[in-house]
Amino acid sequence: MGRSVPRGQRSLFEQISAASPQHEPDGQEPTVWTVSELTRQIKLLLEEAFPEVWVSGEVSNLRRSQAGHLYFTLKDAEAQLNAVIWQSVARRMRFELENGLEVVCQGSVEVYAPRGSYQLIVRQVQPRGLGALELAFRQLYQRLQRQGLFDPRHKQPLPRFPRYVAVITSPAGAAIRDILKTLRHRWPLLRVLVVPAAVQGEEAPGQIARAVELVHRLRPRPDVLIVGRGGGSLEDLWAFNTEEVVRALFESQVPVVSAVGHEVDTTLADLVADLRALTPTDAGQKVVPHRREILQQLHHLAQRLRRHVQQQVVRAAQRLEAIRRSRVLRRPQVLLDEPLQRVDELAERLARALHQQLEQARGRVNQAAAKLETLSPVAVLARGYSVTLRAEDGQVLRSHDQVAPGDRLLTQLARGTVTSRVESTSAQDYLRPPSDSDPRCE
Repeated sequence: MGRSVPRGQRSLFEQISAASPQHEPDGQEPTVWTVSELTRQIKLLLEEAFPEVWVSGEVSNLRRSQAGHLYFTLKDAEAQLNAVIWQSVARRMRFELENGLEVVCQGSVEVYAPRGSYQLIVRQVQPRGLGALELAFRQLYQRLQRQGLFDPRHKQPLPRFPRYVAVITSPAGAAIRDILKTLRHRWPLLRVLVVPAAVQGEEAPGQIARAVELVHRLRPRPDVLIVGRGGGSLEDLWAFNTEEVVRALFESQVPVVSAVGHEVDTTLADLVADLRALTPTDAGQKVVPHRREILQQLHHLAQRLRRHVQQQVVRAAQRLEAIRRSRVLRRPQVLLDEPLQRVDELAERLARALHQQLEQARGRVNQAAAKLETLSPVAVLARGYSVTLRAEDGQVLRSHDQVAPGDRLLTQLARGTVTSRVESTSAQDYLRPPSDSDPRCE
């Protein structure tokens, strides 16, 4: 028994057989087709036989044209297939195609006549083994994380006592009722502005981003911005996982509180917000304090202040009583006794210091006088020496060749002066002891 042929393929085989030229009888010329004619026949047969197919494979050779079309190859271990995703379809994809990604594509087979090749025109694509939304969530998370949008350093602190809060959500949802009820119950004086925006559907990301921009144009500007909605599926919450909304919240200069879904729901808006609330009700509790708690704190502080003031009054009264009983107030002269005694002591120390300084100066003067006395020419004269000067010009004589016979001399003695005249000069030094040859020994 032969293997059965799938229905679609059987039809194709039959069409190919019907369209193929039959063998001409002997002696007649065969039918010759042009390349275009043959390609056109193949195109008609393939596109009619495979108007819709599902194909699984691995993405490779992915590239994006300037127009936004995606061209890639689907391959497995034994074959490969060219595929195209037009820009209109690519724009609606929730995740990004990547080389190496296992996908399942739905589309039709078409023949590209200029190259004589066939390709899969993809109208729908799903990641294999992973939901499209979950994959898109992971891809966007990884890309924004690398850019630092989830870095805790960018988080802004919330004011302790906000006076003006803006809430971006659907005005018809349950979330706004929970938020308003909580805010009004906890802090009645708070001013709340509801900025309506769609929180689900294709229009939601753009409306939420524009609402954030609107909040920044308000004057006065709100102190806190709450963005959120009630719970739902991943598809329902998808607006808060879009790059448009995440970047709008990241660039917000007003502290943002994200209140999306329930506690188990985590969106990219939760990660980029300055504070994540588990539920819309929790957002109201985190944004404002409870008035009862503040009143209790104020009461406690008032009691502490009262006790502190009472303690200060008691201490002040005790110090005042101690001052009243002090000896200074009873005998004010005590304030002057010690300074006067101190002045007397300083005066005595000054007198002793001056006396000591004078004695030391007197000793130094006597030492200098004695030294000067030893060096004085008068003292030298007193020991028997004299100073001889030439009378004409008063020049002190140190050598015999400074005078000539007949010159008049003045000799200064220890007491008095002698005037004389030179009879002769000699180079002989008479102060040294004479030798045997000295004429003075004759």
